[in-house]
Parts: sequence; structure tokens; C-alpha cells
Amino acid sequence: MSGILDLLNSPMGKQIISGVSSQTGQSEDKTGSLLSMAMPVLMGAMQRNASSPEGASGLLNALSGKHSGGILDNLGGLFEGGVDQNVTNDGAGILGHILGGKQPAVENALSQKSGMDTNSVGEILKVAAPILMGMLGKQASRNNINDANGLASMLGGMSGAPQGSKQQSLIESFLDADGDGSILDDVAGMLLSGSGNKKGGLGGLLGGLFGK
Repeated sequence: MSGILDLLNSPMGKQIISGVSSQTGQSEDKTGSLLSMAMPVLMGAMQRNASSPEGASGLLNALSGKHSGGILDNLGGLFEGGVDQNVTNDGAGILGHILGGKQPAVENALSQKSGMDTNSVGEILKVAAPILMGMLGKQASRNNINDANGLASMLGGMSGAPQGSKQQSLIESFLDADGDGSILDDVAGMLLSGSGNKKGGLGGLLGGLFGK
């Protein structure tokens, strides 16, 4: 099963990065870098939400219905002339649901680590969230996922960070930070470090997350 970063590195992923970049006016390099940091965090938030029976049921319903993957069938049309407001409104709803009150803190941390302003980060996440849901919907359909156990296995496989793992703990700590700037900054630094330290930086952690 492909990890989320493998998907970003695929031809479809490059088309997504290019389209999101043109939507926000940010460079493709910065957009790709931000998405490679943000997608694992969003996946971690979904894993956490799906760990309850209610959360798993809600996500399964969404993946078999509205978010079954149709958004990926016409990416050219999605980005042509700018992303439809219905898509960004949907993205805002997804972010609010999976991140809750942590959304501003998460966006702020991503802004600091990417060097992108928070408004642009927010706009990119609103486009990325429905696309991520579409990717999950396609995967769920392909693997006939219809229960909470299958869903948890799929999310763990795509994020590369099974429940209880060190990487998953880091992501959960990041999402659960109280936003006072201290714990969040420490954990965000561990998770999203752009340093050249291969073991502690972004490359090292995401390499661990995706089994590379």
C-alpha cells in the first residue's frame, strides 16, 4: 500500500502540487514542502479520530459516499480557473472536524517551519484536505474497507505510523499541544524540522514514517 508521501511523489502528486501552487500563488517547491509536512499530520489526526467507534463510522460513511475519490478523476478540471469554492468550503469543514481547536496552532507551526504565511498555509490545507479524503476513499474502495479494523489498518499503512508507534506519538503530541507555543514548538521542531540532521530532521522522521 502506497504511503502518502509516495503518492505526493507520483505523477498525480506532482499534478496536485502544481495545481495547489497555482491556486495560492506559492512556488511549487514551497507548496510541495508544505504538503509533505502537512499530509502526515492530517493523516495522524484522522487516525486519532478514527480510533473511536463514532469517529470510525463517520469516516467510513464519508469515504464510501461524498469522498469516494471522484475528486481525483479530473484534477485538471479541479484546478482549471481556480478551485471551486465548494471544494475549499468542504476542506474547511474537514479541517475543523479532524483538527478542532488545534487548527490555528497546527497552521501556525506549519507556517513557521515552511516559511509561508499562515493565510497561505490555511488555503493550501483547505484544498489538500478534500484531495487527501479522495485518496483515502479510492484506497478504501480498492481494498473493500468496510469496518473499523480495516480502516485503522489502511490509515496505518498509508501513514506508515501504526497506532502506538513512536512516530504516531510524536504526531499526537503535536496535535494535542495546548498551543501555548512552548510544547507545540518543541514537538513541531521534532516533527517538522527542516534541518539537515538526517535522524532528527524532517527527512529522517518522514523516512521512518514511510519505511524508507
